[in-house]
Amino acid sequence: MTEFLTVGSKQIEVQRHRQGKKGNPTLVFLHEGLGCVEMWRDFPYLLSQRTGCPALVFSRLGYGASDPCPTPWKINFMHKEGLKTLPAVIKEAKITDHILIGHSDGGSIGIIYAGSPPAKGLKGLITEAAHVLCEKITVESIYQAKLNYEHHDLRQRLEKYHGKNTKNAFRGWNDVWLDPGFIHWNIEKYLPKIKVPMLALQGNQDQYGSLKQMDSIKNRTSHVQTHIVEDCRHSPHVEQPEKVLDIMTGFIDEIIQLNTSKERKTS
Repeated sequence: MTEFLTVGSKQIEVQRHRQGKKGNPTLVFLHEGLGCVEMWRDFPYLLSQRTGCPALVFSRLGYGASDPCPTPWKINFMHKEGLKTLPAVIKEAKITDHILIGHSDGGSIGIIYAGSPPAKGLKGLITEAAHVLCEKITVESIYQAKLNYEHHDLRQRLEKYHGKNTKNAFRGWNDVWLDPGFIHWNIEKYLPKIKVPMLALQGNQDQYGSLKQMDSIKNRTSHVQTHIVEDCRHSPHVEQPEKVLDIMTGFIDEIIQLNTSKERKTS
């Protein structure tokens, strides 16, 4: 069921999966640069079911059925999401302990959040195809998306999910990534500050980023597990769902067991 949270004066589309064992952390899903609640499909439900964790999926402003987000977006738009909007959503949803699951831009937002003081109650971070620096391959693929939107069927395909927000979602994301100044965008400084267990996945054929992204995450982050997903491009949970469900479930189970062990020692 679709609900709406009021954050500030804005309406944000959310979907909840309430099954779960008492005391388990909530899985909070952060979508990609052109994503939204609906584009996660049934993956959040399936992961929630397997792990016994409740889940919250939401569409950022400008996406899905959420309120618009005025364009042009600034180069620091992911910082704003990670440092201001995400903590506000978590607070408004009355979530305490949580695990973030971020895809692409959503993974980058998760890294900024996890490496910053607002991350109260965070128990773990999972990223899929997260960006920590801007690469030529990324800009080239985003430019190709621009051509597909303007001259082929990408706009029509996005309208199914974003409706009136389609132009807002695409132009906000595409224009800022193609801003000449965006090539200097970099969030590697947040990686050493991440203190919770982290799982990073990336497809071996990711068209939006090379494995330099994974190398940076692995070299700069403590307590991180990395997985290269074979026969996979930019969306592991869509292209290799069973494999990704298994990997994420194992990681989340480890976090739950770790937290349970800590609670027993302190009780």
